[in-house]
Amino acid sequence: MNKYETHCHTREASACASVSGEDQAIFYKSRGFKGIFITDHFLNGNTCAPSGLSWKEKIDVLFSGYESAKKCGRKIGLDVFFGWEYGFRGTDLLTYGLDKGWLLDNPEVMDWDVNTYCDAVHSAGGIIVHAHPFREAGYIDMLRLLPRKCDGCEVINSCRTDFENRMAGIYADSYGLRPTHGSDNHSGNQERLSGIATEREIKDEKDFCRIILEGEYKLFDEYI
Repeated sequence: MNKYETHCHTREASACASVSGEDQAIFYKSRGFKGIFITDHFLNGNTCAPSGLSWKEKIDVLFSGYESAKKCGRKIGLDVFFGWEYGFRGTDLLTYGLDKGWLLDNPEVMDWDVNTYCDAVHSAGGIIVHAHPFREAGYIDMLRLLPRKCDGCEVINSCRTDFENRMAGIYADSYGLRPTHGSDNHSGNQERLSGIATEREIKDEKDFCRIILEGEYKLFDEYI
């Protein structure tokens, strides 16, 4: 089986991360992974992009950690894919299947409400997985669930509590959302790693979307 990380961050683009894209690639390669998705925080979240930059410059920052990991991945034999973690008042949506061109063409994304955002992603052929939907924190004003707007739900997040993950599993089962696992790795050398495993290699981001929607994967959660 081919193991993939679905949720990790880099210090180039996520202000809360402490590890570079290159070091993330090296870490996951050393743990036997076939590939990883770099899902840095979007520009309405904990981003490294300063507010004074142009839209293109901000998108370049968003892609910088991914590009670092991708470059390293080519050298060491690790597949690196792109996604991002869109934020809306503490609700975080992992977004897959769209590219830099789509982002450059849609600067108005920052003005959309969350429902408009989800509809636009789907119209463009992307998918949305609700990350850690039952995470509680002082800055989160409510647990906002979007079962009719999401394709999947992160039922195991390595950084969340057993209770939060259990509630996410109940939610996904109740609404028929595709379950995923993710490590939400911000620091590199993380002991608990979660993700998906596939019989065949994932070709690209669009292929990943199809695999998730059709359920052609297994889940894993392990301590290394």
